[in-house]
Amino acid sequence: MTKDKQAKAIPGTRVTVSSPASIANFVCGFDVLGMALNSPDDLMHVQLSETPGIRIQHLDDHQLPAIPEQNVAGVSLMALMQELNMPVGFDISINKRIKPGSGLGSSAASAAGIVVAANHLLGSIFTKEDLVRFAMSGEKLASGVKHADNIAPCIYGGVTLIRSIFPLDVIPLSSPLMYITVVHPQIEVKTSDSRQILRKEVLLKDAIRQWGNIAGLVTGLLKNDYDIISRSLEDVIIEPVRSILIPGFDEVKSKSKEAGAMGGGIAGSGPSIFMLSREKNTAIEVEDEIKVIFNKIGIAYNTYVTTINQHGVRIMESDMEVDSLDTRVTHNL
Repeated sequence: MTKDKQAKAIPGTRVTVSSPASIANFVCGFDVLGMALNSPDDLMHVQLSETPGIRIQHLDDHQLPAIPEQNVAGVSLMALMQELNMPVGFDISINKRIKPGSGLGSSAASAAGIVVAANHLLGSIFTKEDLVRFAMSGEKLASGVKHADNIAPCIYGGVTLIRSIFPLDVIPLSSPLMYITVVHPQIEVKTSDSRQILRKEVLLKDAIRQWGNIAGLVTGLLKNDYDIISRSLEDVIIEPVRSILIPGFDEVKSKSKEAGAMGGGIAGSGPSIFMLSREKNTAIEVEDEIKVIFNKIGIAYNTYVTTINQHGVRIMESDMEVDSLDTRVTHNL
């Protein structure tokens, strides 16, 4: 499919987007469930250029590649441009505030942010499903696998179910208000490495239990039933393997539940851990318990108390018209 007839490529037009962190898997939904967070986020500044091609500048200290073919944002934008069939150029500046290797969807934020920004500058000619498809190319560069459990919530907002990758079928899910406590130990766990340690075969009894938890979690979200959500936050397949890579994981889960959390688990491939709470005060108490644990372990860490981002990538500033002032927002609770 090409979009050259509808595209509005006006050199010099600019846009700034906020691209959210996200949590893939949502405990039991490996590669099929994900949710967007209101913090942290990346900022991306994108400008259309008369000079064809992609030029990337980094405004952070993560030492990520600036060559488009080696950069998650660059590869995602290249996938989009292949369907334009017209000469167009982009100048991109990225302030990456979601640390790579954190388990909080850093690569997805880059991939989703750039395709949403480019689509806006071109006159919003692509659908959200198109944008997910383009951004999955960036995820393949980052992890070796085209997966959408971080990408989809970044673009759609909220919680999403990936029913299928080929063909792509993204189902947005409603959810009740929940507060999310996240701890990011300052160690790196690469998604590609964490996939290598997973078991290639699963016992049928474990698969049945996992299917029940996924169905229960989706049901709890749709019915705003916190008790069903809490009972379904169990992973019997992935977490037992990946959790060995994360110091303090078991204690974080047990102490968080004692403090009143509904449950939680590994954020994506880790090392970040997230816990869900019904009330903000509980989420803050959970954060306090987690700080005690990691202070005792002696590992540097960051914590966040946030909520589900219901909008996904947001247009913060633009030379073009935007659909709603709702795109200009704050991330504070």
